[in-house]
Amino acid sequence: MVPLLLLSLLLLLPVPAQVLPLPNAGDVCIVGAGISGASTAFFLTNYTSTSAAPQLRVFERRPRVGGRLGTVTVAGDHFEAGGSIIHPRNLHARRFADLLGLAVETGADDDWLGIWDGTRFVFQTLRPPPPGSSWLRRKLHGLLNSLLLFNRYGLSLLKMDRFVQEMLQRFMLFYNGTDSRPVFVTVEEMLKWTGLYGLTRRTLGEELTDAGLNSRTISELVTVITRINYGQSVRISGLAGAVSLAGSETGLWAVKGGNWQLPAGLLKISNATLHLQEGIDSITDAGDYYVLKSNIGNEYNCTVTVVATPLDEVNITFSPPISIPPRKMQHTHTTFVRGFLNHEYFGVSSSSDIPELIGTMELPDIPFSSISVLKKYNEDDMTYKVFSRAKLEDGLLDQIFRRRKETIRINWAAYPHYEAPEAFAPIVLDGKQLYYVNTFESAASAMETGAVAAENVARLIISRRRGLEPHIQSFLGDGDEEEVRLDL
Repeated sequence: MVPLLLLSLLLLLPVPAQVLPLPNAGDVCIVGAGISGASTAFFLTNYTSTSAAPQLRVFERRPRVGGRLGTVTVAGDHFEAGGSIIHPRNLHARRFADLLGLAVETGADDDWLGIWDGTRFVFQTLRPPPPGSSWLRRKLHGLLNSLLLFNRYGLSLLKMDRFVQEMLQRFMLFYNGTDSRPVFVTVEEMLKWTGLYGLTRRTLGEELTDAGLNSRTISELVTVITRINYGQSVRISGLAGAVSLAGSETGLWAVKGGNWQLPAGLLKISNATLHLQEGIDSITDAGDYYVLKSNIGNEYNCTVTVVATPLDEVNITFSPPISIPPRKMQHTHTTFVRGFLNHEYFGVSSSSDIPELIGTMELPDIPFSSISVLKKYNEDDMTYKVFSRAKLEDGLLDQIFRRRKETIRINWAAYPHYEAPEAFAPIVLDGKQLYYVNTFESAASAMETGAVAAENVARLIISRRRGLEPHIQSFLGDGDEEEVRLDL
């Protein structure tokens, strides 16, 4: 039986008032089989009638689906290497997991956190209670941790929470019904309609200072979170920063076996033709259709083309050329190590004194952003995940770890390098039928933001193919203030 809360969430998700055919439907070609591309395929299929649904082709240059979602195997265990966590208010992801019948798992909310300044731990939470501890002991542990945090950071904790909750409430407007939620032709319109655009104009540090947070909270706790979640400092733009802070809340979850199963499942139920290990080298406007040439010599004629991968580090030639603002991608180097940390490197007397999650401050001599324990086999044998902005060479790893049995390195072009004020590429790249989903990443990058952007692109394609120009309604002028707000 579907739990009542989950059923109510599903009913609140956007469903078109009526399912209509997509006129003149030919091949719709989607470049990229990550969460953005798979979500676009799903919504196009879901929002059009079965008899006239578009023929979907999805191209992926890698040998697997998932884009920046993937797992690695260490000692027979699978660990997330890319996007790892999903917020409890990410309703598209929750719906996808339910539709696909995927099992989910929640993360622990009692991580033993230590904030390291390069020489010592300036703050630590309490060690978690042993497994099997009573409800009362776990509750007391949580209360004491809250007191520790409040003692160091004071009312700034409440102000930070209020800042995040206000962002989330506005973001939830993207789940309003399609009768009251416009189809957007630019990212700016999407953000202005929700009241989030202003957060992309200033840095997170500026926003939090105006919100009344003290400097210690920003330089320690907030910085640790942004370094873990985006590999960047509080100089990132305010909306990306707020999304990063939301990623530190309780109730976070993931798909058991790997989040890559979300895009894989969506592509399967969309009946898309999947072209793995076939990247697109060029996209040419041929009048009523586009010619896509692939890296293995094939050509495809597509009436609609959707680019669902960041254009910043792929080499696709557009004819005629397109114009988008320059954007750098922030590379995250993820290093998985099975071994044992060196307590002397961290300035503690015993390995048992090293916290299970090490966050770091924004200081030039600290070579990594975070270190977390993924699995503990015994007291001196664990699997760790290390985030850093540059590759960690063996010599440095041998200083950080007393022993290494296995090391796996991954270099991800993980998310944009955020710099306020943000500039956004067009959603419609040529004024015709060439669309760009990942322009929304300049606001914030997450699995859910990819799905939100994809849902809007799917609706935009359908409305424009029917010859209907989307009508951008006034947020407060058409009764939108009466729409449902979720507070889970």
